[in-house]
Amino acid sequence: MTTPRLFNFAAPSRFHALAGRITPWLWAAALLVGAAGLYVGFVVAPSDATQGEVYRILFIHVPAAWMGMLLYLAMAFWAVVGWAWNVRLASMLARAIAPTGAMFTALSLWSGALWGQPTWGTWWVWDARLTSALLLLFLYLGFIALVEAIDDARRADRAGALLALVGTVNVPVIYFSVRWWNTLHQGASLSATTAPTMAGSMLAALGLMTLACWAYAFAAVFSRARAIVIERERHTAWVAALVRGEAA
Repeated sequence: MTTPRLFNFAAPSRFHALAGRITPWLWAAALLVGAAGLYVGFVVAPSDATQGEVYRILFIHVPAAWMGMLLYLAMAFWAVVGWAWNVRLASMLARAIAPTGAMFTALSLWSGALWGQPTWGTWWVWDARLTSALLLLFLYLGFIALVEAIDDARRADRAGALLALVGTVNVPVIYFSVRWWNTLHQGASLSATTAPTMAGSMLAALGLMTLACWAYAFAAVFSRARAIVIERERHTAWVAALVRGEAA
C-alpha cells in the first residue's frame, strides 16, 4: 500500500521537536485549568439538592470516564493507522496513549466507587456500565502487556493493533449501557439534544475539569511518545546528533 501524503509529515524527528516545544505549555495549562476547575467545583458550585456534597466527586469522575473512552478510540485509531500504512510514529503514539488511558479509566472506576458507596450503599455492583468500564481497563492493560511481551517491535505493533481494534466494540457498550439496560448507574450528565439541567457554576466546573484532563492527556502522551521515539530510533543519525548536542 502506498503511504498517504499526509503521513510524510509524521517523521519521528519532526514530531520529537514539535512535541518538545508544546509539551511544557500543555503541562502548565493542565495545572492552571485543573486548579481553576477544582476551585469552582469544590468551592463555588452549590450543593446538589438530592446528593448533597458527595456529587462533587463527579467533577473528577465524569471527565475521567470520558477520557478513558476517548483515549481508547484514539489508541485504536493510531494503532490501526500504523498497522495499515506502516507509519512508525502512529504505532508509537498508540503505545504512548495506552498508560494514560488506563490511568483515566482506573480513576473513573475509583472515583465512581467513592460516589457509589454513599449513594448506592456499596462500593461496587456488577452494573452494565461499571462492568464494561472494568473491561476497558483490562483491554488497556492487555494492550500494554501484549506489546511489551513481544521483542520484535513490528510484530508487537501489529498484535497490539488487532487487540485494540477488537476492543473498540466495548466503547459504545459503555456509553449506551444506561440506555440499553436497566442499570443503577445514572444517565448522561450532559446531552446534545437537551438543555443542561445543572447550575451554571457546576457546568463551568465540569467544563474546566474536562479541559484540564485533555491538556494533561496531551502532555503525558507527548512526553511518553518522545521517550518512545528516542528508544525506537536510537540507531538513527538524528538521535545520535541529538544525544551529542545534549551531551555538549
